[in-house]
Amino acid sequence: MSFLIVLAALAFLMLAAYRGYSVILFAPVAALGAVLLTDPTLVAPMFTGLFMDRMVGFLKLYFPVFLLGAVFGKLIEISGFSRAIVSATISLVGKSRAILSIVLVCALLTYGGVSLFVVVFAVYPFAAELFRQSDIPKRLIPGTIALGAFTFTMDALPGTPQIQNIIPTTFFNTSAWAAPWLGTLGALFVLCLGVAYLESRRRRAATAGEGYGDALVNEPAPFRGERFAHPLVALLPLILVGVANFALTRCIPHWYGATQSFVPAVVGDAKPVVQEVAKLAAIWAVEGALLAGILCVLVTAWRPVSQAFADGSRSAVAGALLASMNTASEYGFGAVIAALPGFRVVADALQTIPSPLVNEAVSVTVLAGVTGSASGGMSIALAAMADTFIHNAQAAGIPMEVLHRIAAMASGGMDTLPHNGAVITLLAVTGLTHRQSYRDIFAVTIIKTLAVFFVIALFHLTGLV
Repeated sequence: MSFLIVLAALAFLMLAAYRGYSVILFAPVAALGAVLLTDPTLVAPMFTGLFMDRMVGFLKLYFPVFLLGAVFGKLIEISGFSRAIVSATISLVGKSRAILSIVLVCALLTYGGVSLFVVVFAVYPFAAELFRQSDIPKRLIPGTIALGAFTFTMDALPGTPQIQNIIPTTFFNTSAWAAPWLGTLGALFVLCLGVAYLESRRRRAATAGEGYGDALVNEPAPFRGERFAHPLVALLPLILVGVANFALTRCIPHWYGATQSFVPAVVGDAKPVVQEVAKLAAIWAVEGALLAGILCVLVTAWRPVSQAFADGSRSAVAGALLASMNTASEYGFGAVIAALPGFRVVADALQTIPSPLVNEAVSVTVLAGVTGSASGGMSIALAAMADTFIHNAQAAGIPMEVLHRIAAMASGGMDTLPHNGAVITLLAVTGLTHRQSYRDIFAVTIIKTLAVFFVIALFHLTGLV
């Protein structure tokens, strides 16, 4: 019975998200409903002592990353740098390779620190124009953007500043650059198979005589051209974010040591505040890198940015608040569910998987799929089972860096089920439906999930990290 209660809570939250209801509202409803059915006397204590405690703890650590990432992405958009990058990539790769062009643009933007949601809005007008000119069905645009923005640059490539690559650092004491060889090879696996799949879909449509399509909605106005910034100038903030992230990741532990403490008052008996640098270095590095990127955009594109900064910053802050609160609510939900007796049934079943890495991958990707959130599902899994993952990995001689990379990549596997917020946003922006385009998004999801097990096999066969 306890297992069915947990399953019902997960199903309820998934249904609420699928129907478009706010996770911020329904995550506590689902969690406390499960508590009510298990032990009614624990509803209030678990809400205050567990749900809210974990939710606020998540925001304390990660909200600055969400906020700075959203502001940086918005500045890249309003400065015109995103358009310059898209135009230059198309010129370099060629219109005949429209799918590859859009995938590379999305990858470049997300790896440079631009939010996935911002990438959708920034790239869609150019993808639509390019697909129209190349007579490629519009219904393939969501799968193409999903491949470039929601997969390998989100969690596989080492150093990516996306939140899915940052969350594991606090559990495994690793950095965003964990397992660079495995991450890079996994990214190439996804890129090659994904582009091959989408190209096969394009060729099949061309053979059937299917063009871009008619009577479509949310069509952007045809691109008429404008004066862009030089591509190297547009790329500079993205490059700076990557370089600064890499440098700060290595410098911060040397600057601060293992711990850093300070007394928060000049006088009085205040206790010193102690920070464990190993658990925070990766977060500080990403925050510093994004700040450097923001300053770079302001210096190189002050005029266009200053004209739209007020409205742009408001929308960026609103987006950051919504995204971080959604994930934090799921984090609190996961903490409550993990405290219930029924979750032990799930945890025990997952622990029967003999391989520590397969155990971690399945646990993370299943929970990411159920919640419809890569960061939310990974947060639930790691909050509940990180100690078990670490113990099993140490017993098997598996480095923590490998645990980090597998957790990150698995979170971006089955997370893009139909109720995923990014998927719903992508389809809404492009004016398409699940019936028209979800097949290709799901195919990309399957490829991404297979990549996790490809990387696990690669580690066991070669020992690469």
